Amino acid sequence: METTERCDVAIVGGGAAGLSAALVLGRARRRVRVIDADAPRNAPAAHMQGYLSRDGMAPSELLAVGREEIARYGVELLAGTVTCIDGHPVDDEPGFRLVLDDGTAVEARRLLVTTGLHDDIPDLPGVRERWGRDLLHCPYCHGWEVRDEPIGVLGTNPGSVQHALLVRQWSDDVAFFAHTHALTDDERRRLVARGIEVVDGEVAGLVVEDDRLVGVALADGRVVARTAVFVRPDLHPHPDGLLAALGCEHDDAGFVVTDPMGRTSSPGVWAAGNVADPRAQVITAAGQGSAAAIAINNDLVEADTDRALRALAPRPLRDPRNGERPPEGPSWTA
Repeated sequence: METTERCDVAIVGGGAAGLSAALVLGRARRRVRVIDADAPRNAPAAHMQGYLSRDGMAPSELLAVGREEIARYGVELLAGTVTCIDGHPVDDEPGFRLVLDDGTAVEARRLLVTTGLHDDIPDLPGVRERWGRDLLHCPYCHGWEVRDEPIGVLGTNPGSVQHALLVRQWSDDVAFFAHTHALTDDERRRLVARGIEVVDGEVAGLVVEDDRLVGVALADGRVVARTAVFVRPDLHPHPDGLLAALGCEHDDAGFVVTDPMGRTSSPGVWAAGNVADPRAQVITAAGQGSAAAIAINNDLVEADTDRALRALAPRPLRDPRNGERPPEGPSWTA
C-alpha cells in the first residue's frame, strides 16, 4: 500500500548540501523530508579535510552528526532512491510528486536536488580498490597527507597536466604518467620546467603490497615507485537525467545551471552541491545548501502571502437582516 508524505520541501540527497539545507529549513519551521540513498561520493575517504572546525573528521561522522541535528527540528529522513518525479502544481504554484523505490510517495511544494556527482575513473587493475585511499583526486583534500612523498599523476584527459602542476605544490618528487594523454610540446615543457618527471607509455595498473600502494606498473614492464597517485576523473552529475526530466537548463558539461542561490530554470526547483557545481568541496556544498534553503523559504513566504491575500479578496456583501445585496451605504456588513 502506497504511503504519501506531504511537506513544504523535499530534498533529494542527504550529503553536506542536503543536510545543511534541511537544518536551515527545519529551523524556519518548514515541513521537510530528506530522501537519501546512503551512497556518498566521499565514502571511500577515511578523513575529510579543509572544513573549518571539522578538519580530519570522517565523512560518515559528519553525516551522522548532521542527521542528529536536523532531527531536532522535526526534519524526517527517508531512506531510498527516487524512481519517479513529476510536476504536481497546487493552487497555481509549483508542486512535485516523488515516488521512492519502496513505494513511498512524497508531495512537496518545492524541490531541492543535492544528489552530487560520480567520478569516472580509469578502468585499470587496482584503481577501484585504492580510490580514496592512495589513489586520489583533490590535492586540496589530500595533498597535505602525502606531502613530500613520491607522487604520480595519471594522464587521462586534457586537464591532467594542470593537475600535475598543481600537485607539484605538495612534493618535489612528482612523476606525470602520460598514459593515454598525448602531450603537446608546450605541455611537456611546462612539466619539465617545474621539475616534474614525464613517464611515457601506457599504464597497466597499480602495484600494491601489504595493502599499500608502492608503484605504478607500465605496459612495457617497468615499475615506477610511487606511494600516492592523483587522477583527474571525468565528472558526471548523479543521477543522470533527474533534473533534465524536470526541464532544467544544463550547461555543455551536463551540469544544471543555477543562479547564485541555487534556483534552476524550472519553477520550484533548486539544486546545490556537486550536482550543480563539480568543484564544490564539502564545506562549499554545505554553504550552497544553506543559501538555497534561505531562497526556498523566502519563495514559500511569498507564496504564503499571496495565498493569504487571495483569501482576503472582496466577497459579495449581504444585508444581515434579509440577505439581499445592499444598494449602497456603509451600514452593511459582510
